[in-house]
Amino acid sequence: MTESKKGLSADLIKFRDTYVELFGVLPTLPAARFEFSGEINPEFLRLAEQLRAHAFYSDVFDARTTQLILFGMLLIEHNPAAQMHAIAARRAGASWQELHKVLELAAATKALGPANQGSAMLKAVRDKERTGV
Repeated sequence: MTESKKGLSADLIKFRDTYVELFGVLPTLPAARFEFSGEINPEFLRLAEQLRAHAFYSDVFDARTTQLILFGMLLIEHNPAAQMHAIAARRAGASWQELHKVLELAAATKALGPANQGSAMLKAVRDKERTGV
């Protein structure tokens, strides 16, 4: 995991440092984004990081809650980045029980999704058959 700040403006360095504060390291994908976009199109990088900062750091959720939510969202997508958000949640004070509950919610949501979608589809087919449409 690269730690290079070479060529970055002060504001981009501050954005970059939030990853290290959150995860304890600069993860590979954000590191590549900072290195490449920082050189090719720093304004895009700045806008992307402003969006991330606005979403991740707010007065609505504390860091622990935000990281628990992100962990669950990425877990449902089978995104390996979920692990980094589990680490960040732990660093922000989340318990193993909280992380496991998020895992349970993700599992139940993923499992019930096909049941909900399938039931709605089959109901629609049955309704059409009954009305002759």
